[in-house]
Amino acid sequence: MTALQAVTALSAGLLAYSDRAEIQLARFLPPEDQAPAELHRAMRYAVLGGGKRLRPLLVYATGRALGATLETLDAAAAAVEIIHAYSLVHDDLPAMDDDALRRGRPTCHIAFGEAMAILAGDALQALAFELLAADPALDVDAATRVEMLRVLGAACGSHGMAGGQALDLAAVGQRLDAAALERMHSHKTGALIRAAIRLGALAAGCRDAAALDALERYGHCIGLAFQIRDDILDIEGESHVIGKTAGKDAANDKPTYPAIHGLAESRRLLAALTAEATAALERIDARGDELAQIAHFVAERIS
Repeated sequence: MTALQAVTALSAGLLAYSDRAEIQLARFLPPEDQAPAELHRAMRYAVLGGGKRLRPLLVYATGRALGATLETLDAAAAAVEIIHAYSLVHDDLPAMDDDALRRGRPTCHIAFGEAMAILAGDALQALAFELLAADPALDVDAATRVEMLRVLGAACGSHGMAGGQALDLAAVGQRLDAAALERMHSHKTGALIRAAIRLGALAAGCRDAAALDALERYGHCIGLAFQIRDDILDIEGESHVIGKTAGKDAANDKPTYPAIHGLAESRRLLAALTAEATAALERIDARGDELAQIAHFVAERIS
């Protein structure tokens, strides 16, 4: 049973996407007995250690809603999750968030040492772009493939995850206002979520500006909703359920939605963002029921 199956009753179709993502990730990653074996073991440990697989779900659900085949979506779904895994490996390092628990087991640097964890993260990032560049099943023209590479690269860089992490590190012990908090998490968490949605649309050949704008709004809303729910779980969750150290954000004096808005207002914002996300889906000429389910899962998850 995957982490997704354990925490929510999603449709059979979405659970099938999660299962497919696991298979594709295991296929795309280098075998653990292939040299350099220790690096490959660390890479597989980081990626295949469970998780919600939210970002592959978004690739598959978006692409299928717009008419793409599953085979066309596999590389993008794997690439975005591999980028997510690399970011977690680096975020957990002592120089960053300094965490010893991830997905209910020792973090990569605890299991393999700091040097190998850094290398695993580096290699995973490179692998993600290699998959998008070379997978023959990604049935798009060259210009679209380049745009997919650009979208993923932008989500990783100084205006995406790396920039968001830099803002997060600078904000420790600071009192951010609501706009600064949203900006930080729109980069750190939201950028890769929005990229997953855009990659699914590009793989499907979507060129409709109105549909792409609606999907961008949907992604913005669920990206912030994901972070708010994460912040609430840091207070209310238990480490063995959420799979990481509960209470760590408060202990490190990090700015969070409950710290700035309070729990009641954070829950109200979570509900409002979920409603706005599902409303955005009404503006696309496609089947958005699976994307709506994902929005509710993001708001209601327990890990």
